[in-house]
Amino acid sequence: MITIIDYGMGNLKSVQKAFTKVGIDSLISSKPSDIDNASAVVLPGVGAFRDCVSNLGKLGLADSIYRAIEQGKPYLGICLGLQILFGESEEFGASSGLGFFEGSVIRFRGNGLKIPHMGWNNVKLKKRPPLFNNIEDNGYFYFVHSYYVKPDDPSIITGITTYGAEFTSMIWKDNIVATQFHPEKSQRLGLKILKNFGEFVKKA
Repeated sequence: MITIIDYGMGNLKSVQKAFTKVGIDSLISSKPSDIDNASAVVLPGVGAFRDCVSNLGKLGLADSIYRAIEQGKPYLGICLGLQILFGESEEFGASSGLGFFEGSVIRFRGNGLKIPHMGWNNVKLKKRPPLFNNIEDNGYFYFVHSYYVKPDDPSIITGITTYGAEFTSMIWKDNIVATQFHPEKSQRLGLKILKNFGEFVKKA
């Protein structure tokens, strides 16, 4: 079973409906035991970085996420679920993330950009993660965000997108894959990504 982590923020039902549409069972839960017993975990998210990390801690979910990842369970992070993997964010002042990766979360700046970055944009692959099996390069996906990740380790960057300047829109390392865009809102290609995640889970 894939557990979609409920920490009081995020578009959980739409993610679950998208999984159902491609024939994958999932459970929405805020119980650490459901993460411990899951075959894979999904962390969707919208909202503030600091609130997300705080809620995960209060609910005892952060420790379960650490255990799941350390045990090699597939992890899919969506939007904020990508950002909190990093060490720190500048949103509303400096705050700490889960720290799986070195790097920071920074806000789009200047050049007359409309913030948040909202709508369809393409993802150019630097390398092809399992989620992109049979998905073309430079496909278009749906974004809604004001902040983006800046990894210290370039080897984990698998997708880049341009909005004013290039930014990291997808990462992958071992059992962790995470996207800045929303697969559940990205129609045909987004559903393919979620189906590919299900295949990734079966092989893990």
